[in-house]
Amino acid sequence: MENNRNFFITIALSVLILTLWQVFYMNPRVEQQREAARIEEQRQAEQKKAAEAANPGAASTPAPAPAPGTIPNAPGGEAVTAAGRAQALAATSRVKIDTPSLEGSINLTGARLDDLKLKHYTETVDKNSPEIELLNPSALPNGYFAEIGFVGNDKTGAVPGADTVWTVDGNATLTPSTPVTLTYSNDKGLTFKRTVSVDNDYMFTVSDTVQNSGTAAISLFNYGRVTRFDKPAVASTYVLHEGLIGYTGTEGLQEHKYASIEKDKQAQPGKSTDGWLGITDKYWAVTLVPTEKQPFQPRYAFFEDGRHRYQSDFLTDAINVDAGQSTTVETEVFAGAKEVAKINAYAEDRHIKRFDLLIDWGWFHFITKPMFWLIDTLYKFFGNFGLAILATTVIVKAIFFPLANKSYASMANMKKVQPKMLEIREKYADDKMKQQQAMMELYKTEKINPLAGCWPVALQIPVFFSLYKVLYITIEMRHAPFFGWIQDLAAPDPTSIFNLFGLIPLTLPHMLMIGVWPLLMGITMFLQMRMNPAPPDPTQAAIFTWMPIIFTFMMAGFPAGLVIYWAWNNLLSILQQGVIMKRQGAKIELWDNLAALFRKKPSPAE
Repeated sequence: MENNRNFFITIALSVLILTLWQVFYMNPRVEQQREAARIEEQRQAEQKKAAEAANPGAASTPAPAPAPGTIPNAPGGEAVTAAGRAQALAATSRVKIDTPSLEGSINLTGARLDDLKLKHYTETVDKNSPEIELLNPSALPNGYFAEIGFVGNDKTGAVPGADTVWTVDGNATLTPSTPVTLTYSNDKGLTFKRTVSVDNDYMFTVSDTVQNSGTAAISLFNYGRVTRFDKPAVASTYVLHEGLIGYTGTEGLQEHKYASIEKDKQAQPGKSTDGWLGITDKYWAVTLVPTEKQPFQPRYAFFEDGRHRYQSDFLTDAINVDAGQSTTVETEVFAGAKEVAKINAYAEDRHIKRFDLLIDWGWFHFITKPMFWLIDTLYKFFGNFGLAILATTVIVKAIFFPLANKSYASMANMKKVQPKMLEIREKYADDKMKQQQAMMELYKTEKINPLAGCWPVALQIPVFFSLYKVLYITIEMRHAPFFGWIQDLAAPDPTSIFNLFGLIPLTLPHMLMIGVWPLLMGITMFLQMRMNPAPPDPTQAAIFTWMPIIFTFMMAGFPAGLVIYWAWNNLLSILQQGVIMKRQGAKIELWDNLAALFRKKPSPAE
């Protein structure tokens, strides 16, 4: 009875792993589907643009000007056109952006950051794959931009907004060493001077100076918005957040998935004097860090007028400028890859409150963060994330060795007293109460913990989860190669036994993509389970036989790095358990169990 309980608890823990990933991991092949969906989306976009070219009247038009004191919610500037990205960029005057990490341009209409590519990241692992296009002009179906502007009134006259055409003053190329200056003047004596600078990575600084040359004091509002017209082609998973995000005021972290903001239309937390807000994808993000000089009102919204769009924005309190005086407000714009070290550096060096939450470490951040630190540290030593994962497994094994040692020792002792356990079962076969009491007395006499064998399995659950989370959310693991055919540890093993690992030119459904590493994982799991005596119960024996097969199919769609970890961990466990069982004098059942598989079973007549 107790042996059965031990076994079923182990099974329950394994089932718990399955349940967790069903809930927190919507589809283990999201990355493959994301790439396929992206190609399909581009194809449909081309068809849509061609249709709009044939019917110009169907294109969206800008909404009326906003009322004083409100953010311009309409797209502004261009309407959707049939032009491609190059044509859309050529339609407006621009300032070139060229940094070690970024290339693109600033649209002088609205001084809008709407053209940005990431130099160090490509769509796929193919060497000829195009660079990631993070931001795009609003004229495109996948328009995505960041914009800083002002909201005025009758006294201020026209102030810089979505449709304002700025003038370049001097240098026309933005680099880390050469900021650009833009100017705009209106008929009320206001002159706006905007200086845009950028660092070597992904942070822009927009410094606006408002000079009041008029005869009366004025007040105006500063706004910023990140606006996106599309959303990721594949729906986000439960394991991480994609959508509108921010950390402001006392309410802290705000996360609004695309589906939820479509339903709620708008979310408006309390005013703040610090923090940040924007839109995040799995690996990329665009966020605004408003000035600390003025309180601001953050907002997250979905608009359906004209064109559907998602927007994170802020509006400051009134900024007063006396006659003959000037004032300066500054906004930082992050647009780039969510690299852990750089995100942490921005949070610390620029004093951006909880900017580290831009990376979704999850509820178990106290495990996932140290796990990433360990893997990243080992990567810097080995130069390969796959080797870093193998080394991490050894270190984790060493940390938990004392507990695992006791567990395996207890399991070995359980095997040694199995004859006595069988005698008790036979003696009290008709009295389950006495059988259980006798078993408990045996455990007490022999100093055995029947649940000790579950601890090695239980300990794997948080490690498994944290490693999966690290592989899934951190861009450092994206396109990170191992050896041989594994060119992306964050993607599933691309091989399959069903086409002889690529020798047969056959395209298989995802469920049949059972690669080399999932097979190795299944084999090591099978061998580990065969280290123990075969369960006397036929149902338990069947579960023991089928579980490695089920896990092989389930794990085949998980990131290759996770499958490599699991296979390596199983191998280490087999070696560790074998050594401990030998020291304890317990028989290692592996060879007998393997031989039994090929032994002819007697027929019922025999």
